[in-house]
Amino acid sequence: MIIETLVVGQIQTNCYVIADAKTRQGAVVDPGGNADMILKTVDKHNLDIGYVINTHAHFDHMLANADLVRMLSSRQKTAPKLAAHLDAVSLLEQGGGARWFGLWAARSPRPDLELQDGAELAIGTLLMRVLHTPGHSPGCICLYCATEKMLFGGDVLFRDGVGRTDLPGGDWDIL
Repeated sequence: MIIETLVVGQIQTNCYVIADAKTRQGAVVDPGGNADMILKTVDKHNLDIGYVINTHAHFDHMLANADLVRMLSSRQKTAPKLAAHLDAVSLLEQGGGARWFGLWAARSPRPDLELQDGAELAIGTLLMRVLHTPGHSPGCICLYCATEKMLFGGDVLFRDGVGRTDLPGGDWDIL
């Protein structure tokens, strides 16, 4: 498995470029900015990106959605699918809550694929299971790859804590 962690965007969010090392099929998780840097990483590994996935809809996890999908679509045979949980769509379309912080963010395109708890995404031979993990914000998901024992958790889990719950849609009891 290929995993590249990139620190992107205005507030230094972790973005992941992941791929099956054998098939070169890949995905980008949480493109919170710096589409050009993400694209350079995709090119470095010669990947075909099938999915751009948001673990949730806060602006720091989706800011590069439109640019990245557009750039990849012009370079690949098949355009990547933008994927997010159904409960995250409204916030994606509103710019991810950037205005709460006095910031401007472009609206994300509507997801091509609305993820649900238990769904599985094939990335080459890797199987990513969608775990619906609300609380930080509506529509939060984690992606779990059992064969690699890897979890991509967005802002649900941090090294020494969990994501904040004081923004609209956050709920400590649910988290």
